[in-house]
Amino acid sequence: MDKELTLSVDSVRLAVKEELTHYLAEQRDYLTSIASELMPVCDALEDYLLEGGKRLRPLFAYAGYVAAGATPSRADIRAMASLELLQACALIHDDLMDGSDTRRGKPAIHRHFESLHREGSMAGVPKQFGAAAAVLLGDLALVWSDHMLHNSGLAHESLMAALLVHDEMRIELMAGQYLDVREAGEKEFSVERSLRIARYKSGKYTIERPLHLGAVIARPAKSAHAELVSVLSAYGLPLGEAFQLRDDLLGIFGDPAVTGKPAGDDLREGKRTVLMAMTLEKASTSMRAELLRDLGNPTLTVQRVEELRTIITETGAVADVEKLIEELAAESKTAAQSSAIAADAQPFLLALADSATRRSH
Repeated sequence: MDKELTLSVDSVRLAVKEELTHYLAEQRDYLTSIASELMPVCDALEDYLLEGGKRLRPLFAYAGYVAAGATPSRADIRAMASLELLQACALIHDDLMDGSDTRRGKPAIHRHFESLHREGSMAGVPKQFGAAAAVLLGDLALVWSDHMLHNSGLAHESLMAALLVHDEMRIELMAGQYLDVREAGEKEFSVERSLRIARYKSGKYTIERPLHLGAVIARPAKSAHAELVSVLSAYGLPLGEAFQLRDDLLGIFGDPAVTGKPAGDDLREGKRTVLMAMTLEKASTSMRAELLRDLGNPTLTVQRVEELRTIITETGAVADVEKLIEELAAESKTAAQSSAIAADAQPFLLALADSATRRSH
């Protein structure tokens, strides 16, 4: 990525953070006027939303907008920034459902509120309080994502077009989340099912639908954006799947200092990822038995995680996933060079493709 393009990506991230900072300050004023006890809610969500995060969904919404050959206004950026609130909802609830202890190197929201309960010597059960707080904070972030979008200042036609995409995106996200939860109850691993979950839980929601959102804000009339939306799907869907496959690899092989999560966390949680499904398909009988014995064990030591990593690598599944990521990324990059996408926007889309698939966190 050249310097000029890097600055462009960084400037979008900065603009998104500025809009979130302004919005959260307004909501702090409102919530604390209800009760001072809501201050920890404001503190936790501000820390969650303003510190860290790759801003991928607003970045891809921006990419969809500039792919239409348009230059976004502050209202447009504000609308795109609302996607970070939806992402916060998804992550807070996901960490609770998975029983994760950390997120971005800090306690997950449910663990944070467990600690507040203990520190405040409150009555009741800290774990129950933490879980209840996480459900409510996730719900609040979801409500705020709607509120920020509705009050972004978009023209009526753009807002109506955006809401259609926004609604579909949220339905797909919740469907994917449920399928992910249900998958844990399946007796056998399945590459096909895991790929479907990856598409709906992450791929479409992270990349394809944000691209569509940006495109329809720029060109609200269906007749004006139909071809562009189709091309953006050809770019976004394979890239979304490649993004999730990279996430699968990082969940087992990622560096905790970079990912902000313990080494091999997906092994302790027993996640039914594409990588694990491929591993079990290719594993010998003895390898499979060893993996199934320890997969989902929350007390796995670092040494045991390393031993399981070795088994996974030896099956050839890691190499297969890497190859699939490269194939999907290449398919995406080909679509990014379509004549339907504004020529000035193509380098931005190509750079985002590299960023999504070659990341380390």
